[in-house]
Amino acid sequence: MQAVFKTVRRVASSDAGVLIGGGSGTGKELVARAVHRLSNRADGPFIAINCGAIPENLLESELFGHEKGAFTGAHARRQGRIEMANRGTLFLDEIGELPLSLQVKLLRFLQEHIIERVGGRQEIEVDVRVIAATNTDLKHAMKEELFREDLYYRIAVVGVTLPLLRERGDDITVLAKVFLERFAAEGKKNVVGFNADAIKAMHTHDWPGNVRELENRVRRGVIMSEGRKLTPDDLELASGDAERFKTVSLKQAREELERELILRTLAKHNGNMTRTAAELSVSRPTLYELMDKLGIRKEDRAAG
Repeated sequence: MQAVFKTVRRVASSDAGVLIGGGSGTGKELVARAVHRLSNRADGPFIAINCGAIPENLLESELFGHEKGAFTGAHARRQGRIEMANRGTLFLDEIGELPLSLQVKLLRFLQEHIIERVGGRQEIEVDVRVIAATNTDLKHAMKEELFREDLYYRIAVVGVTLPLLRERGDDITVLAKVFLERFAAEGKKNVVGFNADAIKAMHTHDWPGNVRELENRVRRGVIMSEGRKLTPDDLELASGDAERFKTVSLKQAREELERELILRTLAKHNGNMTRTAAELSVSRPTLYELMDKLGIRKEDRAAG
């Protein structure tokens, strides 16, 4: 990660396009925010949008805004995320999910720093630095003609690739301590660290959800802990599994495993129900039924 930090410090002082690559949950938005904080735009807004989480028919309006009456339900003029990020930074997560039609419009904005709201004809100048992120291979997408080559070279002046959490060694403990301090302060809990078993469990866990999973486990641990140091059980990590299942029925154990698998897969796919259902080999309606049965709430899905 030292190479990543070095690149972040160097690129922050310019307005060059940055493309952050890495698996889901590896901390791409954290890196984007770090670039913003170290830049001369730090006093301006940081606006993030996940291009894969918004339906295609709404994405153009979310990015570029719309005028009153532009479409059914457009009862008032509304700024888009690009306009909201004026004099600051716009973070486009999952940019590989951007439809080709919007790629053209985004490219024009990057070239001319001008946008038009949906349903409008007025050209609006916007001063925004764009940082993009992807967990897919955009060069392969270009070969398949799913991503524009000219847009790629606009956003990828500097590339940063984040390793999976399990490949970061001691970074796991460092990040866990950062999250613990934050959540302990927010919850006013007297939790000061991790016991030796918890540290060992964190280093042996596979972390399929990467940094996002670590953050969620530490948050839960701080909430549930009754001691000053978090244990593997507080984090729901492997060494606590045997004890957890000793006193439950087969049905309870199966439901617990199903719940954990669904939550991990949701975290891996940023809460995207379609991708989660596909990986679990179930239909979307079946996934919704399982989540309802297992008590997985909307906020649990968003936290994933």
